[in-house]
Order: sequence, then C-alpha cells, then structure tokens
Amino acid sequence: MKHCAGQIKYLIAIKELSETDEYVKCVSISRYLDVSRPSVSKMLRCLANSGLVYEDFCNSVVLTPEGEKTVAEIFSTYNEVYTFFHKFLKLTPEDAHSQAITFITAFPHDTCERLKHIVKRTIKKKSE
Repeated sequence: MKHCAGQIKYLIAIKELSETDEYVKCVSISRYLDVSRPSVSKMLRCLANSGLVYEDFCNSVVLTPEGEKTVAEIFSTYNEVYTFFHKFLKLTPEDAHSQAITFITAFPHDTCERLKHIVKRTIKKKSE
C-alpha cells in the first residue's frame, strides 16, 4: 500500500464521515480535516485519478471498490495502532485517534506493520 499521508488522512475522513452521514460532502471533509474547500477538491481529484473515489464527487464522495479495499487495509493497521495508544499508553480516545493517524501517516508502512503485530501478539498473550 503506497499512499501519501494526505491521501490516508482523507480516506480515513471519508470513511469516518460516511459512518455518521448519509452523504459525504466536500464541505464536511473540509470541516472535519480543518482544511480549505479548494484543498479538498484538489485531493479528491487526486483520489479519483487513483481510482479510490468516484469521479462525480461534487454531490457526494463515494469510495470505489478499490477505495473500500484501501480503507480496509488502512483501518486494519489503524485499529492496532489506536489500541496501542489507547490501551497501552492510556491516552484518551481522542488523543489515541489523532496520534494513531499521525503514526500511520508519518512512519513507514513496515514500522506500522511491526507495531500492529506486536500489539496483536501482546493482546493474544494477555487473553491466554
């Protein structure tokens, strides 16, 4: 999975907004990420060109099947990193959320995968 930090942040935002809103609008993404609407349009064009969102994102932003697959991959890592920050480091859910996103967008994919496996192994050992 080779996506830039901005793409990952936008894909996470689209996924999280779609869980609470029927239609994900550009203005919603703008507010959620605290970025300008032109920045949202530019990134959505990039995501559309990459085949991750459908071209007609003016009315509502919808992930393509490839976008859904990419988001699932992102969240499989995000969930473990979030668990590390929240359960192991005892950060609040909000802080764990923002720091998990920062971690998965700033650190190499291999490092995220290694942390993910350590968290899974540790949780498995605790449950035995």
